[in-house]
Amino acid sequence: MLAASGFVTIALFLVAVLSRRVSVLIALTALPVLVAVVTGHGGALGTLVGGGLLKVAPVAIMITFAVLYFSLMIDAGLFDPAVARVLRWAKGDPLKITVGTAVLTLLVALDGDGASTFLITASALVPIYERLGMRRLVLAGVVCLGAGVMNMVPWGGPTARAMAALHLTSGDIFVPAIPAMVAGILWVLVAAFLIGRSERQRLGVIELAEVVPAPEPRAGWARVRFWFNVVLTLALIVVLLAQWFPLEVVFVVAFVIAVIVNRPKWEQQQELFAQHGTNVVLVTTMIFAAGVFTGILGGTGMIGAMAKWLVGIIPHGAGGALPVIVAVTSMPLSLVFTPDAYYFGVLPVLAETSAAFGGSAAEVGTAAILGQMTTGFPLSPLTASTFILVGMSGVDLGDHQRFIFKWAFGTTLVMTVVALVTGAISF
Repeated sequence: MLAASGFVTIALFLVAVLSRRVSVLIALTALPVLVAVVTGHGGALGTLVGGGLLKVAPVAIMITFAVLYFSLMIDAGLFDPAVARVLRWAKGDPLKITVGTAVLTLLVALDGDGASTFLITASALVPIYERLGMRRLVLAGVVCLGAGVMNMVPWGGPTARAMAALHLTSGDIFVPAIPAMVAGILWVLVAAFLIGRSERQRLGVIELAEVVPAPEPRAGWARVRFWFNVVLTLALIVVLLAQWFPLEVVFVVAFVIAVIVNRPKWEQQQELFAQHGTNVVLVTTMIFAAGVFTGILGGTGMIGAMAKWLVGIIPHGAGGALPVIVAVTSMPLSLVFTPDAYYFGVLPVLAETSAAFGGSAAEVGTAAILGQMTTGFPLSPLTASTFILVGMSGVDLGDHQRFIFKWAFGTTLVMTVVALVTGAISF
């Protein structure tokens, strides 16, 4: 009953979002609440929802101040010189911008943290895409592809969970997947090229005179303030990558410092909040709604029941092909299971099942990281990072999923083929 309720809830959510019958916010909250009441968990809604909200609260706090911080930096012209240089290098070519987006994301995502990757890349690239008239969906999609494949690194969440759940090392799970990961990176660059080529066909190559305005020289306090913003932002990025402090603490402190320097007057601060408050509310409410969704599905036991059901339907004759089955289904299942539910609930049982057929637990772990909350996490409504990406990029989740799903799934399929060829997983 619980498993069926969970699958029905997720199916209804995907249908509602992809068909645009209701907003993502309504679907994330109304559907799980309704299912909880129908399945007899109405009396526990307070505890279930409260637990989910507490888990996402740090992310919501972080994104609130992160959006305000980067909005302030954009208003202050921090990214103007970089935007001008990139546009001159690209010569107004959307294809070069798209490929450059992929390269930048692959580099920034080395820290294994999706939230900081999306914050840094989206805030830096949104002005460029707007200047050229490129679709925000392209930005969100290409960043999604780059961040997804790089989330396989051992210090990233999925691989770390796989190692912990199976009591294995990175040498057992990640190292065999390195050739597949390299192939995935190459696929991301190819996909970015193809997507960029379609943007070039749609827009053409923009004349530089229309794109890059003459830079205005900074003097006096304006120059000092600009370089202060540069140093502050670089320091912020270093602290984010080093993970010395919680992200929400870093952004709260950085934003307060930035406001004091750039908007010292009360009237200026109120204008800033009024101008960008709408963006903050849109993103944070989505994150809290995701907390309601995961809180109910996890707290009622629906996700755990779905995991057991999924394992139970695997036929005995398919045991030898289990690593391939896990690899191919890993990316789509990111839309169904949270990373904790999959790696700590589903994966150990799959590994034991594989071992019973003479297979290797390590191969199952390697197969899982080829897609489950790696290539799939920037599309999943079950991770708060997804809402940071779509919020910062200014796109709708359903539109984002429709646009990039086939490319992200393609990354997993390419890596699966290479993993088979190199022996990382067997059939």
